[in-house]
Amino acid sequence: MATYTIEESPFAHFLFSDTRAAWLWLFVRLYLGWEWLQAGWSKVNNPAWAGSDAGAALTGFVNNALTKTEGAHPDVQWWYAWFLQNAVLPNVTLWSNMVAWGELLVGVALIIGLFVGLAAFAGMFMNFNFMLAGSVSVNPIWFAIAIGLVLSWRVAGYVGLDRYVLPRLHRFFRPRVSR
Repeated sequence: MATYTIEESPFAHFLFSDTRAAWLWLFVRLYLGWEWLQAGWSKVNNPAWAGSDAGAALTGFVNNALTKTEGAHPDVQWWYAWFLQNAVLPNVTLWSNMVAWGELLVGVALIIGLFVGLAAFAGMFMNFNFMLAGSVSVNPIWFAIAIGLVLSWRVAGYVGLDRYVLPRLHRFFRPRVSR
């Protein structure tokens, strides 16, 4: 059987592997990080999300999502509605704090360029869940931007802390060769 090599396009190589593209990703990172930071900051400082009445805002969001389960093409699928009813609502305070602090931490990590790929993935995961709950808003846009950051994780944090932290972590996670 013949083996074929499919080469990466020069554009894809530049965008996802060349440190010269880090400056482009810096602007993308700062934009998305600032948006997540603002969203998280407003929730962390809102008692209905992370304060004395934590869970009140998320309960309203979930109950609204549960109203979108009817019809031939519902905005919220039955299995996600089941998850919201049986996992989120019984633990709404925990989930509310996780959303608020998660948004804030994703924003901070993207802005300072620390673990960019993981931070973008975490933000993307939150966007995906918001969309599954029937909320469109900015979620598809942020999701698409996060895909770019996840794909370019090797260079997206190069103008940031990843440039210094990832090489040090690599030493600990490198496979050891026994001699």
